[in-house]
Amino acid sequence: MSDPVPAPTLLRQLKWRYAVKKFDPSRQIPADLWGALEDALVLSPSSFGLQPWKFFVVNNPELRKKLQPAAWNQSQITEASRLVVFAVKKDLNAADVRRFIERTAEVQGVAAESLAGYQKIMEGSLASRSTADVHHWAARQAYIALGNFMTAAALLGVDVCPMEGFDPAKFDDILGLAPKGYAAVVAATAGYRAAADKHAQAPKVRYPKDQVIENLD
Repeated sequence: MSDPVPAPTLLRQLKWRYAVKKFDPSRQIPADLWGALEDALVLSPSSFGLQPWKFFVVNNPELRKKLQPAAWNQSQITEASRLVVFAVKKDLNAADVRRFIERTAEVQGVAAESLAGYQKIMEGSLASRSTADVHHWAARQAYIALGNFMTAAALLGVDVCPMEGFDPAKFDDILGLAPKGYAAVVAATAGYRAAADKHAQAPKVRYPKDQVIENLD
């Protein structure tokens, strides 16, 4: 069963959201809403459904303070209720495909052997690319998850700031991601906008629909 969000509600929330520059550190995201946002991350789509990612939620205040200088000292890193680092699996290979096939068989109640053709396609796709190309492909999947997270947050009335302004290598080092086999790609801070954030009242700047959408009938 589907219970669609009314179109006016969707558009209102998308117009409401913006990349928050200053969060209210006194306001925390309620546990039930944060749980829903974590579920939204898990439900994010990816090419092949392979999910070549892991989402590191940095709750430790001291860790956040260490990360801040590696993010151009942006205040969102320490002031937001939550900080999520979107990381991708390094050196994706056939073993990762087999893991996904086994998970698919388990969830869908089918024999892994019945998915052999799909497995071969995925393994061939990874094998045909260089390590760098596979990493870039995986990074693009992480951005899909970021978009999904931002939209879900807007619908729940939670503010988000997507952040590329950081040194991924330093984040990897501070968070110990390399030994875990992951590399940071992008981040997002989530919480509630501060009353003093003047950007909240700035009109949203977008090109007219007829300039960015072309119907090819």
